Amino acid sequence: MMRLLLLRLGQAALVCWSVGTLSFILMHLLPGNMAFRVAAGRYGYDNLNLAAAQAVEIELGLDQPVWEQYLNWLLDLMRFDFGNSLVSGLPIAHELMHFLEHTLMLAVTAMLLALLLALPIGIYAAIRENCWFDRASLLMSVLLRAQPVFMVGLVLLLIFSLQLRWLPVAGFDGPRFLILPAISLALVLAALSSRVIRHAGVEVIHSAFFQFSRIKGLSFGQTLIRHGLRNAALPVVAFLGIQLVTLIEGIVMIESLFSWPGLGHGLAHAVFNRDVPMIQGAAMSLGLLFVVLNLWVDIACHLIDPRGRAES
Repeated sequence: MMRLLLLRLGQAALVCWSVGTLSFILMHLLPGNMAFRVAAGRYGYDNLNLAAAQAVEIELGLDQPVWEQYLNWLLDLMRFDFGNSLVSGLPIAHELMHFLEHTLMLAVTAMLLALLLALPIGIYAAIRENCWFDRASLLMSVLLRAQPVFMVGLVLLLIFSLQLRWLPVAGFDGPRFLILPAISLALVLAALSSRVIRHAGVEVIHSAFFQFSRIKGLSFGQTLIRHGLRNAALPVVAFLGIQLVTLIEGIVMIESLFSWPGLGHGLAHAVFNRDVPMIQGAAMSLGLLFVVLNLWVDIACHLIDPRGRAES
């Protein structure tokens, strides 16, 4: 377990450096003058002039060589100093905490909803293998996985917000604003998770130990609860680690679509305004979120697997 924690700690440090460096390089490769874009985001296009852009350039050190800008950023990163936003002037750490709170709220809600949908669908499809429900769930899974997450969110927004007017369109002003973004993410996550649960369940039901338990006199339900669920849980939990890529990717698109005040929405606005410190901070936060969630998945697999508990 300690080796796993040390490995993930090293991975987190590598993610911070690589994501921050990549975002730094990409922002300097974009066409246009960064000082003009930052000045426009700070003062507005109506008040934009050459003097304002030059003042921003000197203030932010954009007149320095690129290698010197990168070295200063790297030294600040080693001190955990993300600096201030180039647009709002507020500390990056303060804004990231605000974004992270809403992103975690959305991510946890979406994952819980996905499990609530995928577990009963996958288990029932495994029990009723090759019946009409199994085929229907396979069809729905393929259709949902074929659509990008923002398309699923857009369809739900058009139906429940613009046509039926049951739910708000965008923003955040209470729990009702969380429903559509969370359901959009959950449907995409549950589409493939339900098939993984179904496949794991079918393997367990056809396994020798399951059949032996039935011969001993246990009913199908008793055998499934006592022996089946734990053995099927390991591949399902391990698959959650793969699903985290879909989750992080979906968060960026769904938050932008619904104007949800999270890391993805903040990252999109920062890219538009060339707010380099905010881009680096938001990108590194998403990378660290992926590492932390992966660590939780690894710990869960370690605890579920009897071999992992024996090693501990």
